[in-house]
Amino acid sequence: MGPTRAQFIQYAPAALAMASVTAGPWSALAAAAAGAGAWAINASVPALRSLIACGITATGCGIAAHQVLASGMDPLFALGLAVPAGAAVLAHHRNTAGELPALPATVTPEAGQSSQAQLITAWWKEFISGPTQTEGRKLVQAGAVLAHLAIEAGADSVSFTGIITLPQGQQVRVKAADIAAVYQIPVSHIEMGDPKHYAPNALPVTVHLKRPVEQPQIAANGTPTTPEQLWAAYVGVPEGAMPGTTLALTRYDGPLDWEGIATRGRKAIGTVNIQDLAGNLDLETIQIALAPTDKPSQMGVRVMKEHALMHGTMLSSVVDELSMDSRGYIRLGTYIDSRAALVPLAQPGSGARHLYIVGGSRSGKSGVLEQVLLSAHRSRIAAILASPQAGTIAGAHMAAYCGDGLDEAMGALRLAYAMMLDREARYRSPSFPFTDPLIEFVIDEAHMLLSVSSPYHAEAKAIVEQLTRRSLKRGIGVVLATQTPLAEDLGNSTVIRSQLLVGGGAVFLRCAKGQGSLVGANAVEGAEGIDLSMIPSTWPGQYQKVADRDMSGLATAAAAGPEDGTFGLGYLLTPGSQAVQFRSLHLDVPPVSLAGHQEPVAVEDCQAWLHREAITHTPMVDQRGKNLVGSLTDLLTKAQQGPAGLPQQRAHTDPAGPTGPADGQELIKPRILELLKEESIPMTAETIARKLGTSAKHVKPRLSELKKRDEVTNENGLWRAA
Repeated sequence: MGPTRAQFIQYAPAALAMASVTAGPWSALAAAAAGAGAWAINASVPALRSLIACGITATGCGIAAHQVLASGMDPLFALGLAVPAGAAVLAHHRNTAGELPALPATVTPEAGQSSQAQLITAWWKEFISGPTQTEGRKLVQAGAVLAHLAIEAGADSVSFTGIITLPQGQQVRVKAADIAAVYQIPVSHIEMGDPKHYAPNALPVTVHLKRPVEQPQIAANGTPTTPEQLWAAYVGVPEGAMPGTTLALTRYDGPLDWEGIATRGRKAIGTVNIQDLAGNLDLETIQIALAPTDKPSQMGVRVMKEHALMHGTMLSSVVDELSMDSRGYIRLGTYIDSRAALVPLAQPGSGARHLYIVGGSRSGKSGVLEQVLLSAHRSRIAAILASPQAGTIAGAHMAAYCGDGLDEAMGALRLAYAMMLDREARYRSPSFPFTDPLIEFVIDEAHMLLSVSSPYHAEAKAIVEQLTRRSLKRGIGVVLATQTPLAEDLGNSTVIRSQLLVGGGAVFLRCAKGQGSLVGANAVEGAEGIDLSMIPSTWPGQYQKVADRDMSGLATAAAAGPEDGTFGLGYLLTPGSQAVQFRSLHLDVPPVSLAGHQEPVAVEDCQAWLHREAITHTPMVDQRGKNLVGSLTDLLTKAQQGPAGLPQQRAHTDPAGPTGPADGQELIKPRILELLKEESIPMTAETIARKLGTSAKHVKPRLSELKKRDEVTNENGLWRAA
C-alpha cells in the first residue's frame, strides 16, 4: 500500500535531502518531480509554499554534502550540513501538520467524491459501519452505512447530511454520542431524525463539523444575559445558591449549552441545592449537572439544552465491558461526560466488594440488579438472590440459589450467612484468590426484611450486619437494594449502611418526594446535599409528546426507549470519589439473552451448601430475636433439631391444634402434584400456595415430604414434578 496524500507532502523534503547526498546535482530532477507530484495531487497553497522553501534548503544542503564527500574532505563538514537540512524537514512537517488528517489507511476512497466527502466517508466506515482492517477495532454498528452524503461549507461553518441506512429488517442503533466521538465534536452538534417518523433501517442525520462561534450577547440596557453576568447577579449573591462564587466559562455553544468552573476564592463551596441553582438560572433541574473537582473551592457546572444522557447507552453495544476486568470492575452505565461508569465487584488481593443501591418505583433499580446478575454470571461469580417481592427479577435463573418470596428470601439470607460461617471455618487464614468461587449475595427490596414492620426484622438485621462486616475477606459481597436512603429501610441500623459504603460503591436513583434527601442523618460522604426526589421522572418536553395522542390502540409490542423516561438516571459513588451523575445501561435486549447457554455458577460443595434445605428453614436467633448463631457447628446442630421442634411450636400457636392442620394439609399433596404436572414449569412455594389458595407455611412441609418420596424436585428454590 503506497503513501497517503498527507504522508507524501510531509516527508518529501526528507526524501529530497537523502537523494541529494547520494546523487549530487542530479537530485534536482527529484526535486522537480516532487514539486510536480504535489501540484498533481491538489496540495493546498500553504503546503506547496512550504514544500518549495524547505525543499530548496534540504536539496541544497544535500548537494553540498555530496560535493564535500566527493572531494575527499573531512566527513564532519558534510555531517554539519545535516543540521540546516534537518531543520528544514522539521519545519515543513510542522507547517503541514495542521492539514486535514489523512484518510484511514484501511479505507479506500470512493470514486467521484470530493476530498472532504472522502474524508467524512472514510472515518464513518473506519469507526462506525466498516469494513475496517484495524485489529481490535469495535464498530459502533456494522453495516450502518452513510448514504446520500451532502456537504455544506461556508466561511466559518462546515456540516454534512446523510441517511444512516441498514438492510431491511434491521434497526439503526447509532447514537449522537457515537458520531460525536468519531468526529470529535460536541453532542449538541449532531441532529438526528426522530425514529418514530422514519423507517427502522433509515434515519437522517445532520452533523455540524464546524459551527460559527457564538458569543454571549450583552444587553445594552445592562440586563444580565451572559452566563457570567447571570451567575454574578443571581447565583453568587448572598441569597443565591452558591454565594461568593464567580463563574469562568470553559465552553459556550449558546445560552442553554455551556460549561464552566465556579470558584469561591479560598473557601470551600460546600453542598449545593440543585433546585435553588436551577431557579437562579431560570432552568429545569434536569438541565444542570455539577461535577466536584479536586479543589473544594471549585465546582464544575454544565448547562444542557438536551441532557447528555437522554439517549442512553444500549446494553447490547457494550457486551464486552460487562465482565469483570483485572481490577475487579464492571461497567454499570455512562457518566455525564460520556465516560464509562464502573463499579467494583472484587479487589485483587483482598476479596469481594459490596454495592448499595437506592431507587424508588420506576427508577431503574431492577434493571441495575439484572445488570449485576448478568455481569456476575459472565465473570463466573456465583450468585445467591433474595427477592422478597416474588417475580420482580427477570434474571433470577442466573443465580445458584433464588429465594423468591418473603419466606424464601429470608431462607436465602440464612444460606448466605451459613456460607460465610462455612468459609470462616475452612479458611482460618484468608488468602485471595480462593479456590472457591466469589459469591454475590443480592438482596432486592431489602426493606421488606429489615424494616421494623417485617416479621423477620431482628433476624435479618443481625445477619446483614454480620455479613457486611465479615464477608468480604471470605469472597462474599453483598448487593443490597432499597427504595429510599432512609435509616428505616435498613432497620435503623447505622452499621449496615456504613459497612456497605466503606466496602464498595453506591448507586443513587430517583426516589419518592420527601424520601430521597442525603442530608442530616441520611448524609453520605461524597454525596452531600443531593436530593434524589429532585430527579424528574421525565425529560423536558415529554408532556408535549403525551399530548400528541395516537388513537390507533395500545401498542402492546412497543418497548420503552431511553427517551421515554429518566429510568436509570442518578448518581454513582465509588470508593474515594465524589458522587457523579450517570445513567445505567438501557436494556434494549433482556440481560438473560446475553447470558449464553452456560449454567449458573455453582457454589462449592461444603457443609452449608449440602444442608441448605434445612438451613433455609432454621431461624438463627432465639424467640427474642437475639443470640445469633455464631459458628457453623452450632448452626448445623440447630438445623438438625429444627424439624423435630416445628410440630410442637405449631401446636402452641395454631388454635386448631396439631391434628386439624395435618389432616387439611395432607389433602394438599395431590393438589400440589396435579398443579405441577399441569403447569409443567418450575414454581416457587409462594407461587404454588397462591395458585392453591392457601398459605406458604402449609405448602412448604408438604413439598419437603413429596421430595423425600422423589415425587417432586427442587432446584435453586424452584419446584417441579419429578
